[in-house]
Amino acid sequence: MAQHTTSLTPPIFNGDQYHIWAVKMKTFMRGQGLWQYVEEDKQPPALGPNPSLSQIRLHDEEATKSPRALSHIHAAVTEQVFTRIVAYEATKEAWDKLKEEFGGSDTTRNMHILNLRREFEMLKMQESESVKEYVDTLMNVVNKIRLMGEEMTDKRIVEKVLVSLPERFESKISSLEDSKDL
Repeated sequence: MAQHTTSLTPPIFNGDQYHIWAVKMKTFMRGQGLWQYVEEDKQPPALGPNPSLSQIRLHDEEATKSPRALSHIHAAVTEQVFTRIVAYEATKEAWDKLKEEFGGSDTTRNMHILNLRREFEMLKMQESESVKEYVDTLMNVVNKIRLMGEEMTDKRIVEKVLVSLPERFESKISSLEDSKDL
């Protein structure tokens, strides 16, 4: 029986929408069994005295994982972004540099979250908008908030939608009543 394998390629980061790329890249690296080499800068354990052939093979396999993770990061960025991490030899250092430069400082991140939360709270369903369109717009904002690492409960989202529905239908009813008066 023929074995079908697909080659997965990492998502490419060009300097825009870092948070989305970081989530995709983290998932990609987990799928490759390499995320711990990014997150923890994990190193293989040292070989003991008189290692067996299988222990040497396992050690060699583990020793290639960190450089392979770094190689995936290098392959997942454009040349312009690559120049910013080219000097880093440790996978975690390269990842942290990208996070620092494109993810923003804590202050910037908090301001961005605050603006997104304000946008969420101010969002109203438009007269010409369907419920699906409104929910899509709302979820776009919610997903941006969640990508920034902030909690947004499903309960709060449902409340927002339910509060918006009566407002919309009240205005429709009012416009129907106004047209009856004519």
